[in-house]
Amino acid sequence: MPWNLPNALTLLRIVLIPLFVVVFYLPYAWAFPASALLFALAGATDWLDGYLARRLGQTSSFGAFLDPVADKLLVAVALVALVDRHGGGSLWLAVPAMVIIGREIVISALREWMAELGKRASVAVSFLGKLKTTVQILAILLLLYHHPLFGLPTHETGLVLLNLAAALTLWSMVYYLMGARRAVQQALDSR
Repeated sequence: MPWNLPNALTLLRIVLIPLFVVVFYLPYAWAFPASALLFALAGATDWLDGYLARRLGQTSSFGAFLDPVADKLLVAVALVALVDRHGGGSLWLAVPAMVIIGREIVISALREWMAELGKRASVAVSFLGKLKTTVQILAILLLLYHHPLFGLPTHETGLVLLNLAAALTLWSMVYYLMGARRAVQQALDSR
């Protein structure tokens, strides 16, 4: 493993996950904004590690592997915690959480398989995937914060954005599956 600042920031994001969970479940009113702050900090390390890796010429195959793993872990843990705390039978929270986590598993498996076939570029990150991620992160931040902010009902706004993120998630999954369709069909035909 190449030890450099971008990889250290990615590892920091993973280390922040248990701290995020502990703070989220604390029985204090400030736990919501504090967990949102930790989630935002972890998200900032995601942006910063990518920026520094490119800027300093410190990209590595380990970093390329670990970065999306850290992202998916952080998002999945946050969504599960939110469903646990606020779900209470709410389909508006549980269903988009399931869609988002399920899509991440499917696309990760697809990317791994496509890499084995030497066709990883056919499932490269797209603008649609980046838009989905942006909406998803904003939704999770608002849901974590939970308290009204400058009159904005953050929980309700977060729910709307999370459902939008789930729709974008499905759309991007179809986009990636269509991009991989030819390679998948060739692999199936060769069996």
